[in-house]
Amino acid sequence: MSVSVDLINALKRGLRAQGLTYRELAQRLRLSEAAVKRMFSRRAMSLLRLEQVCEVLGIGLAELGAEAGRGSEPMARLSEAQEQALVDDPALMLAMFLSINRWRQDDVMAHFAFTLPQWTGLLVKLDRLGIIELQPGNRARPLTARNFRWLTDGPMERHFRGALLGDYFADPFDGEQDRLLLLSGSLSPEGVKQMKQHLEDVAREFDGLLARDAALPAEQRVGVSLVLAQKPWLLKLFAPYRRARD
Repeated sequence: MSVSVDLINALKRGLRAQGLTYRELAQRLRLSEAAVKRMFSRRAMSLLRLEQVCEVLGIGLAELGAEAGRGSEPMARLSEAQEQALVDDPALMLAMFLSINRWRQDDVMAHFAFTLPQWTGLLVKLDRLGIIELQPGNRARPLTARNFRWLTDGPMERHFRGALLGDYFADPFDGEQDRLLLLSGSLSPEGVKQMKQHLEDVAREFDGLLARDAALPAEQRVGVSLVLAQKPWLLKLFAPYRRARD
């Protein structure tokens, strides 16, 4: 297999990892969807176009080349042991979030109170956990997909419910960059299914925006967290008024 085919395959994996479709990539590149599909199906791409796709994915050519050599899919989920290690060490959790969001070491040193040995030690731990690959110059290559998901009822989800949920909702959502919608109602099973799909679409759009902005300097980015959820639910305070069913 030629090097060019390996690079194209690595780009395809990168698109899948970030939940980007050919249509969305075409919009970013200002091309037609047919042109993008043809470019990937024929595995024919100029160096300039290759760089443009890498820019959309928020990666460099060197990183793409390394990924092409490995030929493996990025992790869609962490293991329970990996999640538990992050929950047990808040500094390590922060280092993980900074690494997968492509923070450069200079930005980390400027914005957080880590010494260089401390930051290096955290990256080494993440490397040993298999979450990143530590490269020369303390550059971190994430081994996770950018849009990886936490385990259902795993260590991180339990930690969020038990310790972080109150912190997340403690302050009012009244800033220019805030939004909180409290919606409830009755839907058919098909309506519930459609809403679930819409939530997945929002998550993919969020992942795409993360990919688009990953190359921006830290000063031009704002840490944002979304909580997307739905489930059949009745407030506990309504429970005494509910009629028992046979």
